[in-house]
Amino acid sequence: MTIRVPTRAPAATAAGGLRYLWFAVSAFALSAFVPLLLLAQVENVGRSAAWIITLAIAVWTGLRMSAIIAAGRPMLFDFFFLMFCYVFMGLAPTVQIRSDLISTTTKGIDSGFDVPTAILVVTGIACYEIGRLVRHLRERASLGRAHGGAAEATAIRRARDRQLTKVSRVRSFLLIGFGIAFSAYFISKTGIGSLFASRDQAFAARSAAWPDPAIRSVMYSLAIYPLLVGIGAITQVRKGVRRGLSGWYLVVILAAVLVLLTIINPISSARYSLGTVLFALAIYAGAMLTARRVRVTLVAAIAGLIFVFPLADAFRSPTVNLVRAGFFGEYKSNPDYDAFWQIANAYSFVLDGLVHVGQQALGSLFFWVPRAVWPDKPLDTSILLANYRGYSFTNLSAPLWAEFLVNGGIPLLIIGFLLTGYLLRLMDMRLLPAFGGAGYWAIVGAIFPVYMTILLRGSLLQATGAVAVALACLLIVRKPQRSSPVRAPVMPGRRLRDDPLPQPSQSVRD
Repeated sequence: MTIRVPTRAPAATAAGGLRYLWFAVSAFALSAFVPLLLLAQVENVGRSAAWIITLAIAVWTGLRMSAIIAAGRPMLFDFFFLMFCYVFMGLAPTVQIRSDLISTTTKGIDSGFDVPTAILVVTGIACYEIGRLVRHLRERASLGRAHGGAAEATAIRRARDRQLTKVSRVRSFLLIGFGIAFSAYFISKTGIGSLFASRDQAFAARSAAWPDPAIRSVMYSLAIYPLLVGIGAITQVRKGVRRGLSGWYLVVILAAVLVLLTIINPISSARYSLGTVLFALAIYAGAMLTARRVRVTLVAAIAGLIFVFPLADAFRSPTVNLVRAGFFGEYKSNPDYDAFWQIANAYSFVLDGLVHVGQQALGSLFFWVPRAVWPDKPLDTSILLANYRGYSFTNLSAPLWAEFLVNGGIPLLIIGFLLTGYLLRLMDMRLLPAFGGAGYWAIVGAIFPVYMTILLRGSLLQATGAVAVALACLLIVRKPQRSSPVRAPVMPGRRLRDDPLPQPSQSVRD
């Protein structure tokens, strides 16, 4: 009798080999080459041993990002969280600690805070990973409880994928119209010239038009996010129209993009806002439709943050400065990378017993209330910490670690990151089927993972206005789901307890 040993199909074998190659190259670059080059080029002057911990953060997050790239699955919330940690909690503080050239805007921090701060950062990342793992295990358990075996679970997943939440065509066009009209109003208030001046001049023009920071934030967001969400919604609707109408939809999309890129451009716009818009437009153009595109897009995102992000600061002031201090020299004393040190200040704030539980969170929750109405409205956490430390410059970071600390100390930091990991995993799993179809969640995935870097850097009070406007726009274009829940046939005498979560569609696999 001849025994035949099953073999993998050539296509599957090739795809698996490609994934291993992507992982090997990415992991070597992010977790081996860059850290070793840092050790070779940045001399350790002996400030503290905390750089060992921050370097380990860079190695770990580099490996995790490499795994996402290799898989070719758009787990965007996870990826951008890790990318933020790689640069702002890994590379930047490692360079600054080894060289003893910390951010110029957070001077005077005792080196004795370095190691405890690094441990707090690791604690947050570890809790985040645990939260994601808990959600992942719940997903596996949910699939395992689907009686009837793998075939039944697969049928449920496919049916769920076909029932993606759609967007409303009429409300999408209305949102685009509102966005164009409000952008015209915004330009009339600030002046067209300010949109192509330096960032400082553009900010001065917005401040002159709307002196109250809360109102100014909302007005700026209304000039951006109705257009950005509307473009994504029309792009989704366009996938289902006949060829004759598709061209007219494209004309509307291109017109809206032109107006949007007038408001948000590389000269006058903040780098985080510009990155959010450009990444969203790339996704609308199909950057997440195949595993190859996902990999290329994610690699481009890393390269953008490491190489393009510093150069994009050239237009901050009227005097353009394109001179850079080298790859690692860019991090030395640079106030753009003050996040680690603001966590140290927040930890000092906690040790001094100054925490009022939830007080700062109230300011973020009621960001829309003008200070003229609420004189005692909490300040931005970045300003709070700057005042606490006696800094004259208050436009600082307040990363999520610092926000948790000033709102509830270390216990809230632990709970907060556990929930962050759990919720971001949940949202990532919503994105996977949406990118392959015409799903509402594809718009969410285009905008919020990148914008999350602004939330991670902080402060939350500065960032919540744009989040609220974007969420309102998403609710406007969302088309309510009218179909009944999908149920697979259940074996007699058995009950299907939980439906499995949506899984990636075929279009995002190798």
